[in-house]
Amino acid sequence: MVSKQEQVKKEWKTLEQSVSLVDGVTAELVGKTITVKGPKGEISKLMKFPNVYVEVEGNQVKVGTKRFTQRQKKIIFTYIAHLKNMIAGVTEGFEYELKVVFSKFPVTVSLKGNVFEVKNLLGEKVPRTVEVPQDVKVDVKGADIKVSGIDKERVGQVAANLEQSCRITHLDRRVIQDGIFITKKPHKVYSWKW
Repeated sequence: MVSKQEQVKKEWKTLEQSVSLVDGVTAELVGKTITVKGPKGEISKLMKFPNVYVEVEGNQVKVGTKRFTQRQKKIIFTYIAHLKNMIAGVTEGFEYELKVVFSKFPVTVSLKGNVFEVKNLLGEKVPRTVEVPQDVKVDVKGADIKVSGIDKERVGQVAANLEQSCRITHLDRRVIQDGIFITKKPHKVYSWKW
């Protein structure tokens, strides 16, 4: 007679997905940390989850599980998305574009070292500041700001921090529209007319 646990083990399915590395990109796995190197630099990410394995074989990175559940399936496809973003980052990079908008008080933005500064927003005397990580590049040209880098998560977070630094909560945003706004993301372009 077969026990119930042995029946369940026989019914477990396996799932494996793979990502191909493009020319000039290499991947290295040390413990649970995967490092992807390419022409623009390298990115490391910890990929640790119970019953999910990551393997590097030739120019393929395989992510899979021997004990397939819905939770493991979600993690596997999340890891695949991270790997694709890492490969795209070290080959092409990511770029966000932002625009400084003001009507009454002239807003000035500047980058001093790794500190982004917004002065005179709605006539405020104290400047608003945001710290920028070393691996993210911010270019300021007048009212146009470009944020670029190889790590999609960090570049997106810096762009969001710049936008949120000019958040106004005490006035009607339909009337007072001053601030910094994201106009272009790596996967989306907004059609606003400034």
